[in-house]
Amino acid sequence: MPEAPLPLRLLSRVGVAVRPGELGTLIWSFLYFFFLLTGYYILRPLRDAMGIAGGEKALPWLFTATFVTMLAMVPLYGAVVARASRRRIIPYVYRFFALNLVLFFALVELGVSRVAVGKVFFVWTSVYNLFVVSVFWSFMADVFTNEQGKRLFGAIAAGGSLGGIVGPEITELLAPRLGQQRIFFLLLLSALALEACLLCVRRIQRAAGERGEASPVGGSLIAGIRLVLTSPYLAGICVSTLCLTATATFIYLEQAHIVATTTVDPAARTALFAWVDKRVNLVALLLEIVLTGRVLSRIGLGTGLAALPVVTGAGFIGLAAAPSLLLIAVFSGVRRAIHYAIERPAREVLFTVVDRESKYKAKTFIDTVVYRGGDAASARGYAALMGAGLGATGVALLSVPLCALWLGVYLLLAQKQKSMADREEAAGKNDGPARAAEGG
Repeated sequence: MPEAPLPLRLLSRVGVAVRPGELGTLIWSFLYFFFLLTGYYILRPLRDAMGIAGGEKALPWLFTATFVTMLAMVPLYGAVVARASRRRIIPYVYRFFALNLVLFFALVELGVSRVAVGKVFFVWTSVYNLFVVSVFWSFMADVFTNEQGKRLFGAIAAGGSLGGIVGPEITELLAPRLGQQRIFFLLLLSALALEACLLCVRRIQRAAGERGEASPVGGSLIAGIRLVLTSPYLAGICVSTLCLTATATFIYLEQAHIVATTTVDPAARTALFAWVDKRVNLVALLLEIVLTGRVLSRIGLGTGLAALPVVTGAGFIGLAAAPSLLLIAVFSGVRRAIHYAIERPAREVLFTVVDRESKYKAKTFIDTVVYRGGDAASARGYAALMGAGLGATGVALLSVPLCALWLGVYLLLAQKQKSMADREEAAGKNDGPARAAEGG
C-alpha cells in the first residue's frame, strides 16, 4: 500500500487519526473554531469590565436578563432555520452578531452612557457566546459522521483552545496602546474574526464536497422545544446540561465564598487565578490534540463523557474535607481543562446520530436556554442552601450525589448513542442520522 502523506503521518503520531480526504475539512474546522473563540476572548475582558460598571448588585439582574433574552432569541433563530437553506444559516447568524458589534461601537463613539451600554453589552455577550458556539457544533455534527467525530472533534476543539489563548493576549497587548477612549476598537476586531469564520465555513463546505443550494431545515419556530420534550435521548442531554451548569455555578460561588473569607493579598489572589487561567487553555489544547481522539475512538464515548462528572465529584469531596483558595483554584482549572478537552467534544458526538432539525434547533435550545436557565436556578439554589445554614462544606457534599446522577445519565446516553449509531450503520445510512425521537 502507498505510504500516507506526511501531514497525515505527523498528525497520527500525536494521536489525531486523520484519513485521506479529511485533512482539508479538519484544517478549516480547526481555523473556524480558532477565529470564533479568538473573537470571543477579545470581547470577554470588555464584557467583565462593563458588566461591573453599574455595581456588583446589578449582576444578578443581568443574569436574569440574559436568560429572558435567550428565551426571546430561540424562536427568532428557529424562524431562520425553518426558512433559510442550511448554507445560509451561519452567515445570517454571524453577520447579525457582527452588525451588533458595529452598533455597540457606534453607540460608544456617539457618547451614549457607558454604564447603560455596558449592561446591555454584558447580556448580549453572554447570549452571543452560547449561540455562536452552539451553531458551530451543530455544523460540525452535520458535516462529520459519528465515527469521524470520535476521531476528529478533539483536534477541532483544540482550535478553540488556541483561540482562548490568543484572544486574551491580543486584548492584553492592544488595550494599553488603545487607551480608555479607543478600547472599543476591539469590538471591530472581533467582528472581523466572525467574517474569518464565514470564510472557513465556505471552505469546509467546499472541502466536504457540498455543492449547490441545500434545502431549508424546515420545521416550526419552537420545534427545538418540542423535540426535547418528545425525545428521551434529547431530554437526557438536557439533564446532563443542567448537572454541568449546576456544578459549574456551585464551584464559581464556592470560589467567591472562599476568596471572601480568605485573608490573602488581593494582588496575590489575582496573580494566582491569572496563572491558572493562562494554563487551562494550554493544558486543554495539549489534551485535545494528544488524548481526546484516542479516548473517544479506542476507549469509548462513555469514558470521555464520564471523565468530568468523576473529576467534579472528587473535587467537591476535597473541598468538603479541606476548603482552601489553592484547592478551589486548581480544582476549577483542572475541571475546565477536562471540560474543554474531553467532555465537550464527547458531548458533541452525541448529536451526530440525530436528525438535522435536532442538530440545529433542539441543540441550540439546550445549549442556550437550558444552559442559562440552569445557571440562574443554580445560583438561587446555592443562595437558598447557604441561607438555610448549610454552609460551603454542606453544599460541596450535597453536590456529590448530583455528580453521581450526572455520571449515570452520561453512561446511559453513551449506550443509547452506540445503539443508534449501530442501527444507522446497519441500515447503510451514510448521511441520514437516526431520528432523535428514537431516543426512547
